[in-house]
Amino acid sequence: MTIVAGCDVGSLTTKVVVLRDNRILSSSLIRSKSNPFVSARIAMEKVLENAGLTEKDLGFCVGTGYGREQLAFADDIKSEIACHGKGAKWSIPTVGTIIDIGGQDCKVIKVDQNGAATKFVTNDKCASGTGRFLEVMAKALGIDIGELGPQTGKSSSPVTLASTCTVWAQADVIKQIHSGTPIEDIAAGVNLAMAKRIATLANSIQPEKDICMTGGVAKNSGVVSLLEKLMGLRIKKIRKSDPQLAGALGAALYAREALS
Repeated sequence: MTIVAGCDVGSLTTKVVVLRDNRILSSSLIRSKSNPFVSARIAMEKVLENAGLTEKDLGFCVGTGYGREQLAFADDIKSEIACHGKGAKWSIPTVGTIIDIGGQDCKVIKVDQNGAATKFVTNDKCASGTGRFLEVMAKALGIDIGELGPQTGKSSSPVTLASTCTVWAQADVIKQIHSGTPIEDIAAGVNLAMAKRIATLANSIQPEKDICMTGGVAKNSGVVSLLEKLMGLRIKKIRKSDPQLAGALGAALYAREALS
């Protein structure tokens, strides 16, 4: 029996996945703290407690994410691109392109039959097209970020934001609220702005089927449905695990390989 772990320290959330052989034994997802090491330690303690394990039970641990260099308990580290490719391939064996939307960047990754990246493009220069963009807009609307997706389904006339820049888009959202525009139409406009940005990025590398999304924004039904319409392609849902855990899952799979 092999027990391994993967830890993904992101800018907004930190995730840990523990695998026993080829099955997810336990997972945890917390809001990232200011110190990556502290974030990883809290998430790891939580996942081990849930699984009834101690750190000594882990045969190997791989770290990933922006804070991976500060994980003292990791036996090895891997890039986010490699881990998301590995995690998505485990979840959807037929996947050819992965759209990963993190807190501060968005990556579109084409992978081979083993989940290894063959080509990728990233947007890490601007908050638009990232989870942070949606957080700011949801706060301006006075709703939980999880409500943005359902609100889109209620909209009959999505607004068009004047800018995709987070600062100007936020000002536009506030203006729309003061003008009495229905919340659902503003929320749909926010998701549409996000989807347009991602579609442009994805189309730049000619995505190949099957396509899936990883990261927290994969749970936003509004962004997903609008993105499908813009790209003219179906996006397959990750069902074997939480899509937000894909990076940590991939790291755990690398940890398992290290012991094989």
